[in-house]
Amino acid sequence: MIKITLPDGSVREYPQGVTGMDIAKSISEGLARNCLSIKVNGEVQDLSRTIIGDASIVLNTWNDTDGKATMWHSSAHLLAEAVEVLYPGTKFGIGPAIENGFYYDIDLGGKTISDADFKAIEDKMLELARLKSEYKRTEVSKKDAIAYFTEKGDEYKLELLENLPDGEITFYQQGNFTDLCRGPHIPDTSFIKAAKVMSVAGAYWRGDEKRKQLTRLYAITFPKQKELTDYLTMLEEAKKRDHRKLGKEMELFTFSQKVGQGLPLWLPKGADLRDRLTNFLKKAQAQAGYLGVITPHIGNVELYKTSGHYEKYGKDSFQPIQTPQEGEQFFLKPMNCPHHCEIYKSKPRSYKDMPVRFAEFGTVYRYEQSGELHGLTRVRGFTQDDAHIFCRQDQLNEEFEKVIDLVQYVFKVFGFNEYTAQISLRDQEDRSKYIGTNENWEAAEGAIIESSAKKGLKTVTEYGEAAFYGPKLDFMVKDVIGRKWQLGTIQVDYNLPERFELEYVGSDDKRHRPVMIHRAPFGSLERFIAILIEHCAGNFPLWLTPEQVAILPLSEKYNSDSQNLLSLLNNSDIRGFVDDRNETMGKKIRDAEMQKIPYMIVLGEKEIAEGVVAVRKHGGEDLGKMKVEDFANLLKEQINKALEY
Repeated sequence: MIKITLPDGSVREYPQGVTGMDIAKSISEGLARNCLSIKVNGEVQDLSRTIIGDASIVLNTWNDTDGKATMWHSSAHLLAEAVEVLYPGTKFGIGPAIENGFYYDIDLGGKTISDADFKAIEDKMLELARLKSEYKRTEVSKKDAIAYFTEKGDEYKLELLENLPDGEITFYQQGNFTDLCRGPHIPDTSFIKAAKVMSVAGAYWRGDEKRKQLTRLYAITFPKQKELTDYLTMLEEAKKRDHRKLGKEMELFTFSQKVGQGLPLWLPKGADLRDRLTNFLKKAQAQAGYLGVITPHIGNVELYKTSGHYEKYGKDSFQPIQTPQEGEQFFLKPMNCPHHCEIYKSKPRSYKDMPVRFAEFGTVYRYEQSGELHGLTRVRGFTQDDAHIFCRQDQLNEEFEKVIDLVQYVFKVFGFNEYTAQISLRDQEDRSKYIGTNENWEAAEGAIIESSAKKGLKTVTEYGEAAFYGPKLDFMVKDVIGRKWQLGTIQVDYNLPERFELEYVGSDDKRHRPVMIHRAPFGSLERFIAILIEHCAGNFPLWLTPEQVAILPLSEKYNSDSQNLLSLLNNSDIRGFVDDRNETMGKKIRDAEMQKIPYMIVLGEKEIAEGVVAVRKHGGEDLGKMKVEDFANLLKEQINKALEY
């Protein structure tokens, strides 16, 4: 008998050789019907694989990230089978699951696929899915694998085989399609009830522009047709909310090829928006005891060798800057934490000084591949709302919980009401990619788990998602149209204090290492603003929006009174502008609506005579006439309520 630990911590005994499906059936038939794969000691596997020793398991359904990934990878095989039927002689590259769906790189041998062909491919996929073909895993010798793909004439699979060791090669077959694959896969094709080919693109084999360009088919599948319908509706809504489109319309930011890809330029309204976001968090941080620091945009390469970032990320960073001094090299700053370690180290510290909390809106640079750049969500230069807390071991849990409070405050203010906290721990098997002692890792992981439980957070645990220097708590936020984003992170780190030899003198007069907490509630200003634009469709909270009021004079003779009104509002810290263009009132209102201005004031002879303003809310609601003081107080009350800490 072997012991199987379930996600809730309970332990059950099963005969050695039990399968994931056996375990699912023993829990409930309903679970077994919906189970897609199993995670065994952190590794996702087929439900048909046997378990021969004690293990911790998670049974994955469509509601789990790993379940979706299994379904979509299996669907890539189904797509390939459909393409092989419709386009005989096609050769196949790779077909992985991605964040939303999957793709397959294929060589059509001179044929082409366009949007007009998508429906036929989808229909064939669903026809094959209804056959309920089992995904069969077979271990194959390298010799036999080479022979199989040589006979098929598929040079792409033969190239993939070159670096695979004999004894670790597996084939998967469903229906009449066989693929080189390590899996895992869903039990059979009948789980796939809806399919949509999303787009077609060109992709160089293995990302090398010197190699042949293949056809890349992007697609997505679902276990119910309604879910596909809902997904397509969400995509249409997402197009309307695209931060790149709205950012341009609202004149927030732009990009320039001459400046460089992935390097955003903030326009005046966008710069004002950033300043307000920065000041908002600075105020909250000051109340929480943070001290502001500023560090340079570059650092000596030795700094990042000490921290370990050079070894881990050197190849993915901008190349070092060579100075006239022989052998002297600098890096564009990829992280703020090594700089903050040096600030901590700049003077002796006592246990009475702890905790020390350094905060910085620090700009960092990372060389993202051009194909991965996307608006503000994936850039090469971005500003992190970074802070590092240096504390004693006995202060760790309390400090971690205070950071959780701050993150939750940020989410409340911006209307991110649905979120899950992901506890990101080490890979349970491969520890080679992490630095530091096992003892320190266990202490850090324990602190995150305990603090999350104490705060009553809804959590999921993901093994293998920790940073190389420590575990972390990542907040996965759901926006108003159902998309999930990673926003905000808190990390516990015993290793950088060790590498930088950070110390404080304890009450015992001995030297001790502090524990370090990394945290960034926004993550980066660029990405946070992009997500916020799409979450609220450009209708920012009143306190944040660049212009709160548009004053619309009925004619030119009221322009002077409109400017006086604007001055009165400015004195009450209300931002706005006078639209004194020679345009119709309808045109001015439409433009203000397009600019997402929260309030419009129409000013004419009657309003001036009565000493009131006629107020219209964004979206068309008429609030009637009111005194200027009452209008100003209305806005102030809304702002104060939104920012309550």
